[in-house]
Amino acid sequence: MELMSSIDHYENFPVASWLCPARLRPAVLALYQFARTADDLADEGFEPAHHRLDALGEYRADLQNCLKQANTQSIRWPTVFGPLQQAVQQYQLPAQPLFDLLDAFEQDVVYTSVGQGYRNRAELLDYCRRSANPVGRLMLHLYGVNDATSLAQSDAICTALQLINLWQDRAEDLRRGRNYLPEGHTLPNELRFAREIMMQGAPLVHRVKGLAGWELRAVVQGGLRMLDKLDARGDAQDHTQLARPTLNKTDFIRIFWRCIRM
Repeated sequence: MELMSSIDHYENFPVASWLCPARLRPAVLALYQFARTADDLADEGFEPAHHRLDALGEYRADLQNCLKQANTQSIRWPTVFGPLQQAVQQYQLPAQPLFDLLDAFEQDVVYTSVGQGYRNRAELLDYCRRSANPVGRLMLHLYGVNDATSLAQSDAICTALQLINLWQDRAEDLRRGRNYLPEGHTLPNELRFAREIMMQGAPLVHRVKGLAGWELRAVVQGGLRMLDKLDARGDAQDHTQLARPTLNKTDFIRIFWRCIRM
């Protein structure tokens, strides 16, 4: 979970920010590098879909070896799986969130290759469950927070952040052949839904103690501020021809005061 700067490349990770405890930074960086590299395999460059899927298959095999604590090192991605294996061993990280992320990246490749969209919101939320929610669950694991209420609230925040990311990048996604807007839905309705989901998860900021709780406040308020900017556009051209909004100094001051008020 991170403020909007993280959405420039891989969503929702606090990349060793000054609010992250120093003892956790290596593990957080290892998780970020794992997700970012997989994201690059799915998205960057001009490789055809079958090459991307082959690469993600190799990546998945290296993840399996990493989780088995095998002595064999990754040949292609040693700087990813070496630190990740250390984090897994030190913090007993759960495996399923890592595989869920790979599932989502593979789905993006397949859907883009055939021009497939999302038939309904349930399908989109299932994508968010695998593409975003694992991040929050892994972070909560590092912070030692694992009760059911906190996990559900984390899922809500991460899903909201993913939806915000999709709607702010809608023009670029459409140029890449990706359409995440569920059939029959309008963008203003989906923006309202993202806000509702974010507010459902917001109480988590009071359950996560210390500086991490303050970072989480910034995550929530940063997402809500981005929704304000998207809402202000109205329904002009369904946002498809508009550049993504950005947060400026005034926005960050507003976010800071909203964090205090929380």
